[in-house]
Amino acid sequence: MRIVPHHIELTGRAARVIPGGVNSSNRRMPWPLAVVAAQGAYFTDADGQAYLDYHAAFGPLILGHNHPQVNAAVRAVTERLDIIGAGVTDIEVELAETIARHVPSAERVLLTNSGSEATYAALRLARAVTGRNTIIKFQGAYHGWHDAVAMNVITPAEKIGSKDPLSLGMLPEVIDHTLVLPFNDIEPVRETIEQRGHEIAAIMVEVIPHNIGCVLPRHEFLLGLRELCDQHEIVLIFDEVITGFRHALGGYQSLCGVTPDLSTFAKAIANGYPLAALVGRARFMDRFGPGGGVFFAGTYNGHPVGVAAALATIAALEDGSVHQHCFALAERAANGMLEIARELGIPMTVARFGSVFVPYFMEGPIERYEDLLVNDTARDLRFRRAMCEHGIFMLPVALKRNHVSAAHTEADIDRTLDTARAVLRGLKN
Repeated sequence: MRIVPHHIELTGRAARVIPGGVNSSNRRMPWPLAVVAAQGAYFTDADGQAYLDYHAAFGPLILGHNHPQVNAAVRAVTERLDIIGAGVTDIEVELAETIARHVPSAERVLLTNSGSEATYAALRLARAVTGRNTIIKFQGAYHGWHDAVAMNVITPAEKIGSKDPLSLGMLPEVIDHTLVLPFNDIEPVRETIEQRGHEIAAIMVEVIPHNIGCVLPRHEFLLGLRELCDQHEIVLIFDEVITGFRHALGGYQSLCGVTPDLSTFAKAIANGYPLAALVGRARFMDRFGPGGGVFFAGTYNGHPVGVAAALATIAALEDGSVHQHCFALAERAANGMLEIARELGIPMTVARFGSVFVPYFMEGPIERYEDLLVNDTARDLRFRRAMCEHGIFMLPVALKRNHVSAAHTEADIDRTLDTARAVLRGLKN
């Protein structure tokens, strides 16, 4: 009797009851993957294969899987609180105060459950306070699943400069109110605002477009956005769903010195537990309050499990040692991979910021999405898949970032570089 591997059995069962076999389109893999355990820097599939995890569930796991202090905080809060749905809990207040203490733009804080919900609410608020309907986003940035922003992320060359929606079923009227401009170039933004500033409610920017890897913003670009928004009474929104808490407790805004009107946070804020936050200037955020006219709701907003996890995660980050550890290991990984590629004569640029590193199979510099169109996608995918086959899990999707957590060690980086050398040697031809 033929024995079916457990991961094949599980993914087969999933395909029969879950559309596509996964609960998020981005989780589809080129081979069957069913996970049954995760701890520290590793997860284990249904057949006992352990993977050193650099994907980190798209970035939340700044402390690593199943962090004991975070899990202990969650267990403790469930002994005294569950969902109430009226008033406010003590820990919601404590978390809002903690975020406001760390994040420059956070005069007010609202909690929700996902980055998409936070960016949706931010755009609704911007339209309400300006009385305008049009927004600006940038090519290569991802701000969630809703119609106003779910477009122009990994766009093919022939569609650059036109709308590239991610899904069928999106409202054309909503799509039409979104303008897509090149990242890191202030002149097209200035020209657009000069022509249509009276229509524009908000500029939403993923301050480091981590959804295309690790493309760093020019400081003058962010400054220029701030100045244009001030001049034309446009709401500047920083999407810090990925950068926030992973790169600094105050978000990237605390590092670059440019303060937006509104900011969105999620992912690393609670080390993988569901929680997101919309924060911003009091004069805007108070429109969500009584008499402000802007509706914000959600049964699970501020759920004790996510709030407790966030408080424990932030506590673990506050002395700076976690960031120092992660940044140093990511730098070692990035520098080591680049050195190996150069020794082998393989064109590569390894971008890094903080705990994130991304090998691109191309020469630099890389300043915007359009630069990435020359990335050797076939080699990129072969590299990532081969790393996975050797137990080093780098999401097998071109341009995607790798994350280092507090659970990663020097030995993990050594193993990663040894494996990368062997894999890259095999990809030389």
